[in-house]
This record gives sequence, C-alpha cells and structure tokens, in this order.
Amino acid sequence: MKDILFMIGSESDRAAVEPGMNLIAEKNMTADLVVMSAHRNLPEIMEFLKNNEDNYKIIITAAGLSAALPGVVAALSKKPVIGIPLVAGSLNGIDALLSILQLPKGVPVATMGIGKQGVLNAVHLSERIIKNFA
Repeated sequence: MKDILFMIGSESDRAAVEPGMNLIAEKNMTADLVVMSAHRNLPEIMEFLKNNEDNYKIIITAAGLSAALPGVVAALSKKPVIGIPLVAGSLNGIDALLSILQLPKGVPVATMGIGKQGVLNAVHLSERIIKNFA
C-alpha cells in the first residue's frame, strides 16, 4: 500500500504540485500522481477509485477554477481527501478555494491554502494523518 494518491485535473497542473511530490520523496513516503479531470474523465475517475483506492492511505487533489476534482473524489471515496486550490483564471485561485470550502454536507474535504504553500501543507498534513491514524 502506498501512502498518497495525488490527483490533478490536468497535465498543466503538474508543475504546481511538483514541490509536493518532491517533499513526499524527502519524507520517505510513497505516492502516485494521476491526471484525471472531473469534467472530462468522470467515468475513468469512478473506475480508477473503485479499483485502486484501497491501495492508498490518503488522497490529495489539486485543481483550479471550479475545483470540481476534490469534491468528486470525496463523494466517490471513503479515504480522507485533501483539496488544494491552484492559481488559475482571473481570480488567481480564490474561485477554486471557495469551491472546495463550500462543498455540501457529507462531502468532506480538508482544504489547504492556494498554490505552492497549500501543496506543501497537504503533504505535511498527510504525513501527520498517516503517522498518527493509519
């Protein structure tokens, strides 16, 4: 079992989450990075989580604009989900932050700050959760 499943909504998000992937390696944790859009790949996300979520302890998601990915993953998974709003669009990530923060009851997502700091804090929080509860 790996520690973290890191999901991003598009290939263009890879550079934004690379510091987090590096930190995961520095902390001797294991992770996979998967690119799937909640808008373009919903059936694939459903199938992937159905077949693979038990291979991970926690799921980190990162997305910009509407930030649908964290909510979709939290709705489909029984694992803890951390959402990171990325800097995108004319609101520079504020729209993504609000989208994640305002998910409906029963769709819990721990929400980090926007951008690089949020990416790094998601890894730090994951490490604490894994070391203390998993």
